Amino acid sequence: MSGRPRRRRPRRAPRPAAGTPQENAGASPPADPRKPKEPDTPPPSKAKRRRRRRKTNATAKATAKTPATRTPAAAKQKSPTKAELAARATSTRKEISAGGVVYRRTEEGGLEILLAARRTLKGNIAWGLAKGHIEEGESPEDAAVREVREETGWEAVIEESLGLTKYFYVWENVRIRKTVHFFLMRATQGDPADRDDEMEEIRWFPLDRSLKRAAYRGERDVLLRAADILG
Repeated sequence: MSGRPRRRRPRRAPRPAAGTPQENAGASPPADPRKPKEPDTPPPSKAKRRRRRRKTNATAKATAKTPATRTPAAAKQKSPTKAELAARATSTRKEISAGGVVYRRTEEGGLEILLAARRTLKGNIAWGLAKGHIEEGESPEDAAVREVREETGWEAVIEESLGLTKYFYVWENVRIRKTVHFFLMRATQGDPADRDDEMEEIRWFPLDRSLKRAAYRGERDVLLRAADILG
């Protein structure tokens, strides 16, 4: 044997798994877990993204401009007009009443008119003249004195007639045609605390202010007649 050292042969690389050359050539290398996975479809272009944003914004604006549908329960209920109430009335009734324009003179020589405040059908306050129904067997004059005393707590004497005023209103689907006899009356004494509970308030107004505070046109006309007489 020779004294030379023996050389080590290099290790061979392991052989690939059995298969055809075509299969081995077409096999893809294993995926690297550190790399992000590529999407199945390519991302949309910038032009497509802009079109999508425009469409979304247009839809949002159209929705914002569309008014919300109000249900009948949420909708505000409008109060019927006088003509609508009259159209609904199923019958008609006549009433005759009497009342007075009660006045007094102040120490300074001015004139004051007594007005009473009532609640209307809508719940509002309406200032007007004292008046009421003429009872059976009662004259218009007696009814006017009694109604002034009951509604205002004041005693008053009649000086002269102011004529008639006529109007109509609807109460519980009944059309009421009303005629009122008005009288000019001078206050003598009284206490508003003795009035009926029907009146919310009793107050003396200067003549010019009473014409503005009276709620009904017919009664304002009666006040104008009284102003002509009183000067």
